[in-house]
Amino acid sequence: MNNIDATHLSALFVHATEGIVLTNGEGTIVLMNPAAQRTFGYNETELTGKHVEVLIPSRFGKQHSQLREGFYHHPQHRVMGHGRDLYGKRKDGSEIPVEVSLSFYKRDEELFVIAFIVDITHRKKIEENILLQQKQLEQMTSDMRKLNAELESKVEERTMILKEALQELEKSQKSLSEALDKEKELSEIKSRFVSMASHEFRTPLSTVLSSAALASKYNQPEDQDKRLRHINIIKDSVKHLNDLLEDFLSLGKLEEGKVHIKTEQFEVNPFLQEVIEEIKAINRKEQQIHLTCHGDGSFITDKKLLRNILINLLGNAIKFSPENANVWVNVELHDHKLVLSVRDEGIGISEEDQQHMFTSFFRGRNAINIQGTGLGLHIVNRYVGLLQGNIHLESALNKGTTVTMELPELKVDQ
Repeated sequence: MNNIDATHLSALFVHATEGIVLTNGEGTIVLMNPAAQRTFGYNETELTGKHVEVLIPSRFGKQHSQLREGFYHHPQHRVMGHGRDLYGKRKDGSEIPVEVSLSFYKRDEELFVIAFIVDITHRKKIEENILLQQKQLEQMTSDMRKLNAELESKVEERTMILKEALQELEKSQKSLSEALDKEKELSEIKSRFVSMASHEFRTPLSTVLSSAALASKYNQPEDQDKRLRHINIIKDSVKHLNDLLEDFLSLGKLEEGKVHIKTEQFEVNPFLQEVIEEIKAINRKEQQIHLTCHGDGSFITDKKLLRNILINLLGNAIKFSPENANVWVNVELHDHKLVLSVRDEGIGISEEDQQHMFTSFFRGRNAINIQGTGLGLHIVNRYVGLLQGNIHLESALNKGTTVTMELPELKVDQ
């Protein structure tokens, strides 16, 4: 693993906004990231070597020890939630509401447990405020309706004013309800993200560790082939980690609104050939990519986003197609529009799954055993939306998939 890759992995641990606590099979704290230290008010070394119950309120300590022992005997991955309130204890003795996700791995037959911890104090306050406002609005609505009933006999103008006020109150209640639903949706996305990240990063990390250990044992000249084989395995695993990290970072930028359009004019055909030549590095054995471009000329859009879209679509076509398969890229330029399609001979997508393919973290049932995060087409769809275009796919099981997008020509940035 080179220094740049190690820096990425270290940055992911150090700069994560969620707290991460690593314990061994005896419940002893081995490592805490900065977010966890800030959450509980400890410095970097204060908790190393202590039992994790130091972070649990005393009234739950005994019960937690029993639950921990049961988990260590029968470990399983647990995502956040489970419908019960959890609390952590800070260094100053104060308690905070938290959500906890558990994951585990073994190294040299020793069990290690990773706890992802989120301080939900702010969300709890928001939910309490929303519930309070809802009750107030319900009471106000009830009062207004009673008042309306009492004033029915009065002039029509007064009645209309009261009805309008009631409508505004109902709109406010609807807005508050939508805000609560959005908060719950964001919380669910975060939980799925943490669960997906812990699962997807665990496999290549384990591969890197085991191959590094094996490669170090082949230290004789005659072991060069074996050593190179494990080095290549490490390189492939690190590339997979980088791909996962890029997906997560792209989704994060999209969710935070940090992806901005920067248009430019460029020649389409040379651009397509350059991207295809770049993607050939990941082609499987004897796979061929065929390009057809009608209407040679220039086009105006965000070249970087278009490149990311095309690499993602070609990457999917290659990954989900067998060796010796063909991939076709067809582009048409006309009436200030660009229509691009990528067709493969891969495993295809069932009709039932097709309606969910552009949602985040969704993976087709026939692709569960193929590496991926379920974010690729979701990110592509978001990018196409930013470019004011539209996208759709056609597919059938074992007969391949065609993804087609249509983009309008934009104005050049001044």
